[in-house]
Amino acid sequence: MDSAIRVHSFPPVVDERSQCLILGSMPGVASLQLHQYYGNARNYLWPILYALHGLPGPDERYEDRLSFARAQGFALWDTIASCVREGSLDSNIRELQPNDIPGLLRAYPAIRVIACNGAKSHGELLRHFGGTPEVRARAVLRLPSTSPIPTPKFRGLEDRLSVWREMLEPYLTTRQDSRND
Repeated sequence: MDSAIRVHSFPPVVDERSQCLILGSMPGVASLQLHQYYGNARNYLWPILYALHGLPGPDERYEDRLSFARAQGFALWDTIASCVREGSLDSNIRELQPNDIPGLLRAYPAIRVIACNGAKSHGELLRHFGGTPEVRARAVLRLPSTSPIPTPKFRGLEDRLSVWREMLEPYLTTRQDSRND
C-alpha cells in the first residue's frame, strides 16, 4: 500500500526589503504539521540565519523568526508548489508542480540572489526556470541543505554554516538587529 500523499508548500515570506530568496524544495513533515518554514527543531536554517548576523540563536516565536528574516532582507519559499511524497526526503518527491519563481522575482525586483537550500531545490529551479530572464538576471547559489540528516561532507551546523557564510557574504546587507520590526 502506497502511503504517499500530495503535499503543498506555503505562500512565500517576502516583502519589498527582500534581497536574498532562500528556496527550499518542499517542507518536511514536521514543517507541514506546524505550518512553519523549517519547523523541524533540528533543522539548521534558523540557527544559520541568526549566526550570519552574529546572533546566538533564533527567537523562540516563529513570528519573530519571520520578522527577523524579513528585516535582514531574506525571503523564504520553495521551488516546489506541490508533489506526491511519503515522509520528508527529497528523494521521495514525485509528480511535482513548481512554484512560479519567475513571477515572484518580477513582483520583487530587489531580490538579487537566489540561495537554493540543497541540491533538489537547485536542480528543480534550473530545470524549470534556469533559462528564464528573471532567474538568469540573479546570482543562483547551491548551498548545502540545512536538513539535520548528516552527509559525508556536512555532518552538523558548523560545517554548513561555514559554506553558507562564505557563499552569502557578498550578498548580505548590514542591518540593525530588527527582531521587532
